[in-house]
Amino acid sequence: MIRMQLTSFTDYGLRSLMYLAACPDRLSSVKEISDYYGISRNHLVKVVHRLAQLGYIETSKGKGGGIRLAYDAQKLQLGNLVKALEPSMGIAECFNRETNTCKITDNCQLKHCLYEASQAFIDVLNRSTLADIVKNKALFPERPHNESRMKNLLS
Repeated sequence: MIRMQLTSFTDYGLRSLMYLAACPDRLSSVKEISDYYGISRNHLVKVVHRLAQLGYIETSKGKGGGIRLAYDAQKLQLGNLVKALEPSMGIAECFNRETNTCKITDNCQLKHCLYEASQAFIDVLNRSTLADIVKNKALFPERPHNESRMKNLLS
């Protein structure tokens, strides 16, 4: 089995977007998402901040604030999300001219094959949207009770 692995940053970003896509009619909080997935709240704050910078989510602060998707989930292709979140899609050293130390880069054909494979990975992901992968609403929580909702928002 070939092992391809995204960074935890991208993984958490995709999971956050999935959570928000499954609950489009309400605001959610970082604490709510981190508790649901059992992931670090501190790390998720950075992920959510980046998602907001990229324009994928809207944030509102203060009483009644929270986060939600900025776009219809049907318009968000998975491959484009991964490309935006993943710091480097370069799967070999030669993909980065600044850090490359390989002596055969100029004449090597492997990089072309690897580039084509990484592009195919993104292309396959782009066949699906965020909406496609959250169709099973049973995977995600229903609207929290008002008391716990307020507690989550204030956290």
